[in-house]
Amino acid sequence: MDTLIISGGNIGIDLALGLLKIKRFDHIIGVDGGLKFCYDHKIVPTRIVGDFDTLSPEILTWYKKNTQIEIREYNPVKDATDTQIAVELALSLGSDHVTILGGTGTRLDHVLGNIAILGQGFVQDRHIFLLDEHNRIRLIQKECRIKKEEQYGKYVSVVSFCGVARGVSESGVFYPLDHVDLQPFTSLGISNEIVDEEAVITVEDGTLIVIESKD
Repeated sequence: MDTLIISGGNIGIDLALGLLKIKRFDHIIGVDGGLKFCYDHKIVPTRIVGDFDTLSPEILTWYKKNTQIEIREYNPVKDATDTQIAVELALSLGSDHVTILGGTGTRLDHVLGNIAILGQGFVQDRHIFLLDEHNRIRLIQKECRIKKEEQYGKYVSVVSFCGVARGVSESGVFYPLDHVDLQPFTSLGISNEIVDEEAVITVEDGTLIVIESKD
């Protein structure tokens, strides 16, 4: 089951509309400021969540009056961000694959927080991605395979997350690694390139941020 989360950061109009044109999602969750994008482009989400502190009240009122969409409204004084609430909802719906649009942007605190919540997929072996016009970001434990024909941009980078990532190996790339302990304060895994039909990234113990990037 595929779910698209549209949050309030950098969405990218062409990216979002193109994705919706070529891919069918079982659920679309509009999140706070991301609901304006849905409204402007006549996208009908299946659910709406947020504290709506960054959304024009008129837009929320329109959805309340003109649709039967489930709307979950939260107090702005809460422990979880709106995007985290949306991810938890997506997982509770049984989503195997979750794509977050609008999860990156100028608020680096939110970007880091959104990278952190990607790890919620580990508990139930689900796959969660942050996607924008230049990056596709995931967290991995154990293994990740990226086919060259399906990669998102030219570069593939790995960064240790939450301490040392032990036994990191990369094959099928220009700069291979063989059971390296990747320290958290290094740029060793940045800007690699896939040279074979498939890149294989593995980590024996720990967590990696895997970022596919295009200029």
